[in-house]
Amino acid sequence: MAAQPAERAAHYARLKLSGLDQAPCQLALFTLPEPEQGHGLGRRTMPQALDYSAVMAAHTLWLAARAMGLGLGWVSILEPEGVAAALAVPAEWRFIGLFCLGYPRAESDVPELQAEGWETRRPVPLLRR
Repeated sequence: MAAQPAERAAHYARLKLSGLDQAPCQLALFTLPEPEQGHGLGRRTMPQALDYSAVMAAHTLWLAARAMGLGLGWVSILEPEGVAAALAVPAEWRFIGLFCLGYPRAESDVPELQAEGWETRRPVPLLRR
């Protein structure tokens, strides 16, 4: 990933971290890389399956939240070690993400990063048979 100018990086950080101050509910998602349950089935051939399962759980929560008029934001710019230390979780837990849940200030079909000029939507390429 290319380095961003300091002002642009600070703008992005403000956008992404604002949920920490504004959302009434925050959830930290971790996995336990070697759980006793499941006897390691699936993880032997696809070690990342556990993390993928955790992400799918977050995705399901995200869809359910939206269906109820709630917003869910994934704060993806946090250092995993810092989050784990701040929450005093066991050393073997692996940080997946921190999520902010709450009612949005306004409804919009335009993603926040696009509305703030951070990114623009690209056209979807047509699929050819």
